[in-house]
Amino acid sequence: MSRTKVIPIPVLGWHAINAYLLVGRRPVIVDAGIPGSGRKIYDQIAAHGVDPSDVSLIILTHGHIDHFGSAAELHRLTGAPVAGHVADLGPYRTGRVREPYLPIGPMGRLMDRNKNLHAQAEPVEPGVLISGETSLEVFGVAGRIMPTPGHTAGSVSVLTDEGDLVAGDLIANSFMGLIPGKPANPPFHDDPRQNLTSLRAMLALGPTALHVGHGTALEPDRVRRWAEREHDRLSRLESAGRLTHRTQDAEEPSR
Repeated sequence: MSRTKVIPIPVLGWHAINAYLLVGRRPVIVDAGIPGSGRKIYDQIAAHGVDPSDVSLIILTHGHIDHFGSAAELHRLTGAPVAGHVADLGPYRTGRVREPYLPIGPMGRLMDRNKNLHAQAEPVEPGVLISGETSLEVFGVAGRIMPTPGHTAGSVSVLTDEGDLVAGDLIANSFMGLIPGKPANPPFHDDPRQNLTSLRAMLALGPTALHVGHGTALEPDRVRRWAEREHDRLSRLESAGRLTHRTQDAEEPSR
């Protein structure tokens, strides 16, 4: 199978919100941006010389509105099926994220006031349900979908056979991509400890680069060093009884 090329598709600002185009034997889209951005993603795909009608799959990394907001529109425009993890079917089917958001720090608390993050997107019904590691070979890409829970219960990443990890919100660039190359948490995590476990599991697979939902690609060794510091930070919060997470069956945070 041909080598997979990973192409960022900026949806908002200079990589403040990204979708991705994976080009192998057939093209695959990862993430669908905010509501109303389907045509923008479609046009950028065409600008890269790819016929959008050739897209074989639209993969959603998780059920936050800036990642699945235009999935239904992209499905109509391309005709490609949508893939999503079963644990995030609620947001996909209702168009509403799980509330409340659980901010990581000051940036998250500030962004939580943005009404656009609490809006309703057009619901989408994934035609490809993900519950475990899933090969993308049948969709024309040398790679696999990897469950990486923590940011949300149904978060996934895509790992190509060449080692590119399209990581959604497993990790981000600092200040929503404004400081490129500096690893940081995204504004929210449903379960920070589980997310860190998922991140470390992906790093153990030896990725060559981490392509994220917010910002430019991150260098794995720098992410590893950040992960060590994050482990220590979470341990301090846990010891103080201040580590918040969402329980599986509840919408309210638990401690």
